[in-house]
Amino acid sequence: MKLSLESVAKEKESWAKAGVKLPSFDIAAVRAATAEAPEWIHFGAGNIFRGFIASLAQRLLDEGLMKTGIVACDTFDYDIIDKIYVPFDNLTLNVLMNPDGTTSREVLASVACGLKADMSDRGSLARMKEIFRAPSLKMLSFTITEKGYQLRRSDGSLLPVVEADMKEGPSAARHAMSIVAAMLLERYGAGELPLAVVSMDNCSHNGEKLKAAVLEIARAWRDAGFAPEGFVGYVESESKVTFPWSMIDKITPRPHPRVEASLAEDGIEDMAPVVTSKGTYIAPFVNAERPQYLVVEDRFPNGRPPLEKAGVYFTDRETVNKTEKMKVTTCLNPLHTAMSMYGCLLGYTLICEEMKDDDIVRLVKRLGYVEGLPVVTDPGIISPRAFIDEVVNERLPNPFMPDDPRRIATDTSQKVGIRFGETVKSYVSGGRDVSVLVALPLAIAGWMRYLLAVDDKGATMAVSDDPLKEELQAALSGIVWNDPSSYKGELVPILSNSSIFGTDLAKAGLAGRIEGYFKRLLEGEGAVRRLLHGELAAL
Repeated sequence: MKLSLESVAKEKESWAKAGVKLPSFDIAAVRAATAEAPEWIHFGAGNIFRGFIASLAQRLLDEGLMKTGIVACDTFDYDIIDKIYVPFDNLTLNVLMNPDGTTSREVLASVACGLKADMSDRGSLARMKEIFRAPSLKMLSFTITEKGYQLRRSDGSLLPVVEADMKEGPSAARHAMSIVAAMLLERYGAGELPLAVVSMDNCSHNGEKLKAAVLEIARAWRDAGFAPEGFVGYVESESKVTFPWSMIDKITPRPHPRVEASLAEDGIEDMAPVVTSKGTYIAPFVNAERPQYLVVEDRFPNGRPPLEKAGVYFTDRETVNKTEKMKVTTCLNPLHTAMSMYGCLLGYTLICEEMKDDDIVRLVKRLGYVEGLPVVTDPGIISPRAFIDEVVNERLPNPFMPDDPRRIATDTSQKVGIRFGETVKSYVSGGRDVSVLVALPLAIAGWMRYLLAVDDKGATMAVSDDPLKEELQAALSGIVWNDPSSYKGELVPILSNSSIFGTDLAKAGLAGRIEGYFKRLLEGEGAVRRLLHGELAAL
């Protein structure tokens, strides 16, 4: 069996024997309907989209609650379209990894077509313009990661690509936000048609970040004469273009050899991952955990699919914000980041293996239950304690979820402000004593030690990609991993940088403790283990 429309149509018994559920809807009819009257386009064609968002649409299509599919566009890595979408007829094999060791397999066919969000690709560009000029279009959604919304460096200066986009106009747009603005300009020109522009990325106030970025580009184009005055008003108008906030949660790690091998054993061919020219490691299949959450602010001026019938929570902005804050600042993301730093330093390659390490489990539980829950906001629709219980007891220890701390360590500089800074701010604003914080400063010190690119045994290790990686490593370049005396206060300007941490950790009274932990992490081989055990075992 091969993942293709022909195989799905002709080898149904073989797929069933392999334990794979097939679409129950007419794929050709859905694709024809999408071509005629598209309703949903998505930017970001990677694993979280394929394993979560596309599966939501599949539920509705299977139940006859949607008639059109999703148009998937990638804004960054066009090889994903060429190597993962096109060769497999835009199908995905979704593999859910259950905690009991079983898997659930399904062929997803909810993606009607894949496009490159590339203004230099005439075919994709023409189709994108057609879609954005279609009155039927209800939603543009995103899973492009938080850095996809960034227009500026940490010093406040524009990224060169953004500066060029502003000067050269919509026809030469390259940055994801510039491409969005260019497509909204098309929709404006088609009659100021309404649209919901929905970030489904795992970042705080995602809709706000998205709107601010698009508006900054729209205003620059207006000022440069590339767009009419009315265009900015259109993007700002709540009755025309909305930017709903959302909270998303589902772990979709990189494809694992064990999953690939199990598919091959059952006769499913050509499932090998590829590494794209941009370094993306991706396969025709997605392996993911079963738990998933999506909470969306219900503001859709042109209507929306009934995604609540697929398990999506639709609510108001305040509830979305509370749910997102619960998850991102307390119940999952800070735990993930903390254990990823120490996991990498201690040589772990699987999150589930880390959860067998008593010191790391103590770090995670201390960070979540003891330091986080006292300042968490209860959103009302999901219990914070129940959520963190599921994370600690089921999700992180799941031995069949092949997630890698090195993946989670990616883009840490873009995450620490929310994952740790918000908790610090809550302590300070609430008059709480920050000196009780242990796990949180340990996590930050661990990140700084991780950036030295040397593990706890003294071996050189790779540091995951991060927009500030070179800048931060340069600032720490004089520090030696096994010589505490080599530290000369290099952390002070970093810890005081509110653009990184969301607050000045020195003014908050935490810098001294973080520095102290960091210097202890420079005590040579085994220092990481000694610090973790020494600080947490007795608590």
